[in-house]
Parts: sequence; structure tokens; C-alpha cells
Amino acid sequence: MVSDRQQLHASIRGRVQGVNFRSATQRAAARLHLTGWVCNRPDGSVEVVAEGARPALDELAAFLHMGPPAAAVREVALDWQPATGALTAFEVRW
Repeated sequence: MVSDRQQLHASIRGRVQGVNFRSATQRAAARLHLTGWVCNRPDGSVEVVAEGARPALDELAAFLHMGPPAAAVREVALDWQPATGALTAFEVRW
């Protein structure tokens, strides 16, 4: 049911580019059966939009606070919205 799903929009700052953050996020999202995308931003941050069940999104949010081993996450901003249902897979955007 779409109403049971939520959307998480996250902005992650720190040493998060060039450390496999996007691919690790994609693997985590796939494991959690989430849809959405992850991309590097020109300001050095990483942006994530993910949709799915709230418990799975909470797990992804916990991962985003740590990132992969080479990352040094300094700040994570989270915004919650109702899911749109428009996302069908989880992809790395360039």
C-alpha cells in the first residue's frame, strides 16, 4: 500500500566523494528493497532520495550517518515526505 511507504531525502557532507559512497549506498538500498537514487553534488556532498517502508528507510539513514569505511561523514540532513511511487529502482546518478 503506497500510504505505508515514505520518502527520505538526505544530504550527506564530509569526505563522501571518491570513497565509494554512492555504490555502497546503492548496495544498502538494494538489500533493504528501497527505490530511489544517489548522486554526487557539485558542492562535494552526496544526495540521496529513497522510498520504501519506514523501518528500511531508518536502516538506510543509519548507514548514511556512517557511510563506507573510507568515508568521514560530518553531517547528515534528513527530510521525510510521503512516497510518490514514481521511483522503480535504486540507481546511481551521474
